[in-house]
Amino acid sequence: IKSQQRSRATHKSMNTKEKSVTVTASDEFLNIDTPENVVFGYEVAGIGSRFLAALVDTFLIAILLIVTNLTLFFLVANLVTGETISQGASWVAALLGLVSFAILWGYYIFFEMLWNGQSPGKRWLGLRVLRTDGTPIGLSEAVIRNLIRIVDFLPAYYGVGVITMFLNEQARRLGDLAAGTLVVYDRGNVTLASLQTRTLPPSPAVKTGSPFAQL
Repeated sequence: IKSQQRSRATHKSMNTKEKSVTVTASDEFLNIDTPENVVFGYEVAGIGSRFLAALVDTFLIAILLIVTNLTLFFLVANLVTGETISQGASWVAALLGLVSFAILWGYYIFFEMLWNGQSPGKRWLGLRVLRTDGTPIGLSEAVIRNLIRIVDFLPAYYGVGVITMFLNEQARRLGDLAAGTLVVYDRGNVTLASLQTRTLPPSPAVKTGSPFAQL
């Protein structure tokens, strides 16, 4: 009876144990302590890496906008009759203007959902956006952090965002604070099995060739 009670108590404590996330005193690492007592961490990305990633993304956005505007120009030019622009040209201009807006503000949301927290710039620099508990971001986090990018960009060139990142110990801008996210260096594909393989030594029975290894 006592052994059954102990077993139930142990089982209950394991079920009630939740994932805990702790950050080291230097706030440079995000350490994840799983219910399986496996601890792994992410290195928080600094301002320099995030700035380079933003430059790459800004360059790609600029190219997309230039292509869109050139397409708009040639389409409208072909629909011009004298000095009057036809109704079709007005519709084309409105449509491509909407597409330009979608590129400007939907670029990050699209790629962060497609690549699980990575834009092309972050992917090239080896960065990834995560929730503060270490789990992947969802659509709500991607939308919130990128809509507030408008405020971070003020008054120009991410002025507010850079100041916020300097003041925050984990280099989080306003969008990250609102969405509960942070940017870390990507560890690649890490699974619980791979972590256990790295941390657990081989079984003595297998190592010594004991007949009990076959049991």
